[in-house]
Amino acid sequence: MNNVDLTQIKAVAFDIDGTLYRAWKFNLRVFPYFMYHSFFFLKYGLVRNIMHRTSATPEFVKLQASHMAKKLNCSQEEAEKRLEKIIYKGLEKYFVKIKPCKGAIEFIHQLKESGYKIGLLSDFPPEQKGSIWGVKDLCDVVLGSEEAGALKPDSTPFLELAKKFNLPPEQILYVGNNHKYDILGAHNIGMKTAWLILPHSGWFGKKSKIADFTFWHYGQISELFFGKKNKKTDNNSDSKSD
Repeated sequence: MNNVDLTQIKAVAFDIDGTLYRAWKFNLRVFPYFMYHSFFFLKYGLVRNIMHRTSATPEFVKLQASHMAKKLNCSQEEAEKRLEKIIYKGLEKYFVKIKPCKGAIEFIHQLKESGYKIGLLSDFPPEQKGSIWGVKDLCDVVLGSEEAGALKPDSTPFLELAKKFNLPPEQILYVGNNHKYDILGAHNIGMKTAWLILPHSGWFGKKSKIADFTFWHYGQISELFFGKKNKKTDNNSDSKSD
């Protein structure tokens, strides 16, 4: 399905985790680290589920730490320190060797060269990995949902993204892999959406009623914007290299 009128699109923004790189590859790489801190990550997952349902607040960091403190039975100050050490700093080194999805960075370069504004919107601080492949330097807007005060699919980070672009939502295409958080959140404020699914999902015809475009390799979305001359990435190459 393609409901994207490219004449109306002035900016393209990307989620990072699972969108610019395949999440399963990262999960394999950090599995020993997850296991070593398994209790902490279990509690962190529960807290993030709470935060996904929490309305926007300028005290996001403190509120998250407060929930973690209760789960870990420690002080809020200790919870903040452990979040910084284990999550925000501890995971950084694992992104260094993660390769982006085949064709993703080339597509962003093509967009930039064609005059589109580029953005990153992630639930985690984008600087944690946005600079790895040189993407951050290409961006007009780099935004973390935590910075905006709420996690996706809350409308707040998407509205803040549009504000920073200085564009109405309908002139922005948001690219993400999580239907509940990325696609639904962007759709709800009027952005156009492109849903990246796993290759096997494409083979079995996975569909969305709200995504304006569904793709499973970047050659497809590149073709949408720039035509068949960029159709270098086929299904097999993407499934092997991503």
